[in-house]
Amino acid sequence: MDVLEKLTVLTDAAKYDAACTSSGGSRSARKGYIGNTSSSVAGCCHSFSADGRCVTLLKVLLTNHCVYDCKYCVNRRSNDTKRAAFTPEELADLTINFYRRNYIEGLFLSSGVFRSPDYTTELMIRALRLLREQYRFNGYIHAKAIPGTSPELVEQLGLLADRLSVNIELPSEAGLKTLAPEKTKQAILTPMRQIQTRNQQNQEELVKYRHAPKFAPAGQSTQLIVGATRDTDLHILRLTQGLYDRYHLKRVFYSAYVPVVEHALLPAKDVKPPLLREHRLYQADWLLRFYGFRAEELLDERNPDFDPRVDPKCSWALAHLEFFPVEVNTADYESLLRIPGVGVTSARRILSARRSGRLHIDDLRKLGVVMKRAQYFLTASGKVPEGLRFTQDSLLRGLIAAELPSLPQQEAVQLSLFDSVG
Repeated sequence: MDVLEKLTVLTDAAKYDAACTSSGGSRSARKGYIGNTSSSVAGCCHSFSADGRCVTLLKVLLTNHCVYDCKYCVNRRSNDTKRAAFTPEELADLTINFYRRNYIEGLFLSSGVFRSPDYTTELMIRALRLLREQYRFNGYIHAKAIPGTSPELVEQLGLLADRLSVNIELPSEAGLKTLAPEKTKQAILTPMRQIQTRNQQNQEELVKYRHAPKFAPAGQSTQLIVGATRDTDLHILRLTQGLYDRYHLKRVFYSAYVPVVEHALLPAKDVKPPLLREHRLYQADWLLRFYGFRAEELLDERNPDFDPRVDPKCSWALAHLEFFPVEVNTADYESLLRIPGVGVTSARRILSARRSGRLHIDDLRKLGVVMKRAQYFLTASGKVPEGLRFTQDSLLRGLIAAELPSLPQQEAVQLSLFDSVG
């Protein structure tokens, strides 16, 4: 099999891994090196940087050979699929040639587990070392740390990559034991803890020694499959909260499970991926990271799943009408963020604009407030929008109507993730 045939097989096998954001990379241009993490090119796999730019990565597996037989995975060892593997030299040469042709900006490298986690990671390290040292590639690299890899190899991988991620696979231990019994919670969480601890140590080293080697400077991320098991949104969101609190992850990615294999324990192949549920979880994740919400505020045991009709913030507002209306001329930043239709940017604009004078309803739209949602939950100088009248039933209908244009229509991809993260 030549390199282009391998590329076809291994890029197709990598399509179920969506955690390929390049946000957080900060490698600037260096004399004698090629590539950096700040230029934008057109190419293979579209991703987005921290400042919102669309960038491109070569997203590929080192190999789709795998010693594990996870029931949900298209690359499991018992699946009859075409197999391929790059040598480290082939992968490094392919990446650098794609970069020189202006196809890509960086590399997103994952892999099946070939022989063992350590053996596979050694091959990945050889490929990345060729890129960094022989080809002097200074662009963005995101590498997967394979559960079960020895700490010494995770250390080497982190010194070569900008970001690391560990696939935690399924959202509960029960799901893991049922669908991936060869994997363990401890094997997955151990490298996550190592990456978090080592990254923190590295930040302290860089304060004292400016030229100390950087360890995964863009941090780490992970993924969750949504819909392969019966785990509730509350269960997934509590897990997410724990990962952010304890492991300081940059992102948790979610993906609606795409039935790619037949198995009695999995959804049937004719079942559509739960795209809307994935969408709601991403919205809730945003509330956790930027709006000061906690998982237990958004869902509870009586309501363990999000209302598909409205976004999580509107759902919270409907359950806490005693908090509203919020007066935009006097409310603090945290209270403004609780108003549906008011985001981080518009809340800051409100705080800035009201220093110059009292705000009125007509001013809010100019400041970026989405009034079709916010109008029910705020006042400006003690007033609501002219002619606004609603009951609790009509309020819900209005929010549902405001939500319809933003519902997801795109195709879903498969991902992976746990319950407790102690």
